Amino acid sequence: MTTERVGPSPTAGEREMLRTYLDYHRATLAMKCDDLSDEDLRRRSMPPSTLSLLGLVRHMAEVERTWFRRVINGEDIPLVWSDEGDYQVAYDAGATTRTEAFDAWQAEVGHSRRIEEAAESLDVTGYQPRWGADVSLRMVMMHLIHEYARHNGHADFLREGIDGTVGA
Repeated sequence: MTTERVGPSPTAGEREMLRTYLDYHRATLAMKCDDLSDEDLRRRSMPPSTLSLLGLVRHMAEVERTWFRRVINGEDIPLVWSDEGDYQVAYDAGATTRTEAFDAWQAEVGHSRRIEEAAESLDVTGYQPRWGADVSLRMVMMHLIHEYARHNGHADFLREGIDGTVGA
């Protein structure tokens, strides 16, 4: 399996730029997982951390769901992996398969894309209860780009530790 990753246009408008950078980082995470077994994808970084590539995929499913569906769309739904709202549960991918994690993540990415595309503008707001504040779609997209970029750095080290593959 080889993930296609398309770089953003350097002259795109603001919304297209945010959208394509977010998709670029989504594809980067998927690329880090290409051609690995479920066992490799569950391999933890180092004790006591439960961080693994599948854990990152599961975490990003939670991030996508929270920011787009719960915050921007105002949906009253639980987290993907925890009915109790515990974000840390997603990192423990001990019994998870690639199919389970990627299906959940891709479903949430699909919801996120539909919500973003349907939004009238980047100025649409939703309420983020953890912050006690309204946030714009623009901020949400920037936040997710940041979140993916940070975790893709983790994914670089995890992948290198598995089979020596470096870079994106």
